[in-house]
Amino acid sequence: MKKAVVCGAGGFIGSHLVKKLKQEGYWVRGVDLKHPEFGPTAADEFLILDLREAVNAYKSLTVNGRAVDETYQLAADMGGMGFIHSAECEIMHNSALINIHLIDAAATLGIARYFFSSSVCVYRDMQPGEPEMSEDQAIPANPDNEYGWEKLYAERMALAYERRFGTQVRIARFQNCYGPQGTWRGGREKAPAALCRKVAETGDDGVIDVWGDGSAVRSYTYVDDMVDGIFMLMQSELHGAVNIGCPQYVSVDELAQTVAKVANKKINIRHIEGPVGVQSRNFSNERIYSLGWRSRFSLEDGIRRTYPWIANQVESTQRHER
Repeated sequence: MKKAVVCGAGGFIGSHLVKKLKQEGYWVRGVDLKHPEFGPTAADEFLILDLREAVNAYKSLTVNGRAVDETYQLAADMGGMGFIHSAECEIMHNSALINIHLIDAAATLGIARYFFSSSVCVYRDMQPGEPEMSEDQAIPANPDNEYGWEKLYAERMALAYERRFGTQVRIARFQNCYGPQGTWRGGREKAPAALCRKVAETGDDGVIDVWGDGSAVRSYTYVDDMVDGIFMLMQSELHGAVNIGCPQYVSVDELAQTVAKVANKKINIRHIEGPVGVQSRNFSNERIYSLGWRSRFSLEDGIRRTYPWIANQVESTQRHER
C-alpha cells in the first residue's frame, strides 16, 4: 500500500483529495493547521502542524522513521480576491516558508514524487477572446498579484530541487475551484461560493452586490474534476507546469445568473466597488488533455451540486442566529 501525505488537508481541495486517494487504495496522512471545517477527515492519520517551521515539514513526511511515497503540497495562505488583495504580506511570507521547507524536506528524504499546487494567477492580465496561453507563456512573468508571484517562485524552486535531487515534481496550475464543503463566508471564499451565499440569503427578485462591472471573465472547475486531474498528473510523466481547468468561460454576471437559475430565483445585480483582479485569463489545457483528462462538470452541473449545500449552511446559520 502506497503512503501519501496531503499538506493542506484541512482545506477545501485538500480534504477532497484525501478522499480521492483513499478511493485509490492509499494510506493517507493529512497535515494542516486545522481539521476540515465541514466534516471529519477521510485520512488514516491527521497531524496538526505549522508547516512554516522546518522541523514540522520533516516530521510530516515520515512514518515510523521512513519517508512516505508521495507528497501532495496544497498548504498555503490563500482565499478569494478580497483576501488576495488585502493580505499580500501574509500570503508571500507564510506560503513561501511552507513551500521552502516542504520541497527541501521531500528532496532530502528522497521522496519519490512531489506534487505542488500552483495557480493560473501566475499568468498576466488578458483581454477576453485573446488566444489561449500555454504553460511556457507564463514567462516573461507579469502576474497581477503577489499570490501569483509567490506561486511562480515556488514552481521554480521545486524544479530546481528536482534537478539537484531527482525527486519527481509534478506541478498543476489550478483554475478557480468550487464545490460543496468549501469556505462560503468570512472573506476567504471565492466567487462561486460567495455568489451562492448571496443568492441563498436573498429572496426572489432580490438584489445582490457584485464587485466591479460584472464583465470580468473566468472559468470555474468543479472540485471532483480537479482532484481527478491532480491524481492523473501525479501518476504521469508530464514534467513542468500543467494547467487544469474547465474550458467554459463566463463573466461574473453570467456566474451570478447561473446560480440564480439553479436556485430558481430572479435576481437583480448591483455593481459596487471592490477588487476584481484581471479582466480575463485564457489558457490552454492541452497538456492535461494529453493524459485523457477532461472536465466532466459544466458550470451549471457543478453549481447544482454546490448551491444546495451552501443554501443549507445559510439556513442553518440563520436558524441559530434567530
